[in-house]
Parts: sequence; structure tokens; C-alpha cells
Amino acid sequence: MSELDQLRLPDGRVLEFRVSGPDDGLPLVFHHGTPGARTPIRALERAAHERGLRIVQISRAGYGGSARHRGRSVVDVVPDVRAVLDLLNSPECVVAGWSGGGPHSLACAARLMGVRAALVIAGVAPYEADGLDFLEGMGEENVTEFGVALEGEDDLSDYLGPIRQHLVDVTVEGIVTSLETLLPEVDKKVLTDEFGEDMAASFHEALRIGFDGWLDDDTAFVKPWGFGLHEIQVPTMLWQGSADLMVPFAHGQWLAAHLANVTAHLEDGEGHLSIAIGAIDRMLDELMAV
Repeated sequence: MSELDQLRLPDGRVLEFRVSGPDDGLPLVFHHGTPGARTPIRALERAAHERGLRIVQISRAGYGGSARHRGRSVVDVVPDVRAVLDLLNSPECVVAGWSGGGPHSLACAARLMGVRAALVIAGVAPYEADGLDFLEGMGEENVTEFGVALEGEDDLSDYLGPIRQHLVDVTVEGIVTSLETLLPEVDKKVLTDEFGEDMAASFHEALRIGFDGWLDDDTAFVKPWGFGLHEIQVPTMLWQGSADLMVPFAHGQWLAAHLANVTAHLEDGEGHLSIAIGAIDRMLDELMAV
């Protein structure tokens, strides 16, 4: 099978995905951020391959060439992942999700048969989480974006359209400029060279056709996810930085307090990007030790 592939699902949608690593390796299903796509984070890919893992990266519905699933909930990612794993003849896997991929990793931990363990990297908590102010501590862009998401799909579409026009061919320097209120200094320092290129490539691929995936992600985050955290019984590793302005530290603290079988790493001084790129080896070593 080629590294880049696509699958037609039973409902007629096309789903794009990328597979890399040893054919006999345990699959690591990695859920990208919002917006994002199947393009690799090369540092993560190298670390996974060194440990014999086979990375499976799926462009969620509406991103890149993956057809839209209008009105989807977070839990709707589960049958899509199952379909890809069945194609690969892989009954078991581990799952991971970064940022907007975090809830989707948790959905798989709750509902996908064969998941051994789950990793959540700076993932958002549920919008109506008891005792959590969802927006408090977010940078200005995210406060505005989620505020518009709560107004409905039409308003969110009007808001995301112009942003998509900028990000569809954005440079690394442009990412820093456009995300100014979301990037503490610790994140700006790592958004260079290879990692910056990977972030830009992910935006380009995610938004090359449109922004439906982004819109549907945001809408899914602020409504019920379709599963309960109490359903998750597999070991779950949680990583969150205190300097994060995209997903505030309080989200990680809340999830750490509400996941039954969690090992939480609440890291002082780390941001949304720095923790993802700086702790990869520790994350994967812990995930593989389960």
C-alpha cells in the first residue's frame, strides 16, 4: 500500500489517510489538530518509527480531500478510524491526539475496540464541563472563534472564510503573525525550521479545498461529544503546558481530574507547541510501556 491512500466508506464518503512505518508495527492512530490534515509531523514520525510503530494519520471529514460529514459529533470519528484499521488488517492500536485531535483520541479510547492506550496532547475539554470556564485563559483569536461558533454555522462560516484564504498558502513567518495572541514566547521558539514547515504544510493540505472540516470541528467541540469520559477504561496519558494560550492549562487540569485511568503531566512553562515537539520521546516511551 502506498503511503498516501484513500478509502470509500459505507456511506459513500471518501476518506484520505497516510500510513508510514513498518508493515508489522502496532498502529499509532494520530489525530491532527484544528485545522489540520494527514501531513506528517516529521519529529513525531521519526520517534514513532524508531519504536517500531506504524503511524496512521487520517484527514478528518471535511479536511483536505476527505469528504464532509455535515453535523458530525466528536464520536463520529470512531467508525472512520475503524474502517481504515480494517483495511490495514489491524485489530489493535494505540491512539493519540494533539489539540483539536485530543477529543477525537478520547472518543476512540471510549468506543473503538482494540485500543490499548490513549495519548492526549494539549487537548480541549468539553465545552459544558462542570466547573470549567472553557474560554478563560485563551488567546484573543480563540476566544473570538469559539464565541462565533456558539452563534451557529452561518456566522462561523463567515468568520472562517477570510482566515482560510490567509492560511491556505501561509508561510512559517505568516503563522507567527496570524497567531500572535495564541503564541507565548516558548511556542514561537519552536515554530522554526522543520516543525514550522510541517505546521504550514498541515494548514495548506487541510484547507486546500475549503474549511468545512474546521467549521465542523469547532461546532463539534461546543456541543455534546457523543460519549462520556466515564466510558474510558484504557490507560490514558495526558500532557498539558501551563503557558498554553490555545488550550488553557485549566483544560488539562480538568481532564486530569475526570479521567479514570490517567497519568497526567501538567508541565510548568510549556506551551501548546513546545510540549508537543519537546516531549515526544517521553510521550511515546510511556505509551509503549502500557
